[in-house]
Amino acid sequence: MDFSIASILMLDGITNGAVYALLGLATVLVFAVTRVIFIPQGEFVAYGALTLAILQTGQVPGTVWLLLILAGVAALMDGWAAYQRHHSVADAVVALFKTAALPVAIALLTMWAAPQKWPLLAQAALTVALVTAFGPLVYRVAYQSLADATSLVLLIVSVGVHFAMTGLGLLFFGAEGFRNPSFWDERFAVGPLMIAGQAIIIGVTTVALIVLLWLFFERTLYGKALRATAINRLGARLMGISTHGAGQLTFAMAALIGALSGLLIGPTTTVFYDSGFLLGLKGFVAAVMGGLASYPVALVGAIFVGLVEAFGSFWASAFKEVIVFTLILPILLWRSLTDKHVGDDH
Repeated sequence: MDFSIASILMLDGITNGAVYALLGLATVLVFAVTRVIFIPQGEFVAYGALTLAILQTGQVPGTVWLLLILAGVAALMDGWAAYQRHHSVADAVVALFKTAALPVAIALLTMWAAPQKWPLLAQAALTVALVTAFGPLVYRVAYQSLADATSLVLLIVSVGVHFAMTGLGLLFFGAEGFRNPSFWDERFAVGPLMIAGQAIIIGVTTVALIVLLWLFFERTLYGKALRATAINRLGARLMGISTHGAGQLTFAMAALIGALSGLLIGPTTTVFYDSGFLLGLKGFVAAVMGGLASYPVALVGAIFVGLVEAFGSFWASAFKEVIVFTLILPILLWRSLTDKHVGDDH
């Protein structure tokens, strides 16, 4: 291996690591606020890439119908809960409308816009809105009623949600893979490297999103409410912070990050209905490096995962996934030996 090959592998590893960083940050965020190890994070990536691919053909993506179904289920659950609390049909209708209004509006807009074949950036924005709307609905249907359950129960639910979303992806998108057009087709020569415009977009978007997340948590009231919920759920509830609202907002942010990751990675690889699982697992490996608590360590871990994958694919391409996922074993062993063991209540 000479310097030029090593440089190419490093560039590829950093580019992929930037996407894994976003998924790792989303995993840490969800776990910190809700104690959910969100295995289906990668499904949002696949949904984002495949939704944009279907919009490119001028057809209505299957995510529209899935969103409408999920919104209907969540709205009925909220309506019934409101009726049980107040025994008022009017309150039930209001709760039902509040839950379903935004997802239905986004779905109707997508149904109208799909045949118009909007420009790529407009379709990308519509895709992000469509996939982001899944986040609060997934939390409401699958997790909200189990918010006080143990982490093991929440993990089991995550496995079920993963299989459900993967199966629905096969139903609504089919088994065919798609590759999206690049957002920037330029290529720049830097020494022995040819840096693609899409790689620059991935890096810039990742840095910008990390900065925006930092500003959100440090400067906004909602961000501070999420931090309070992550530190002490009971204390946050006593201070008037809705932990259910915090969970829905957290899942919306996770879905947003997943959708953006799908748009970023879509032009670099062919995405299938089940491609998100491996991507999400690599983000999870990065999150585990940070103990599912540290955002900076998860970020560094994601870059490390990307580099290991790139160089592993050069030396032993058939075992690159095995090499990446084997990293989690010494990390878990080290954390088991060094971290304090506390009960689930803490």
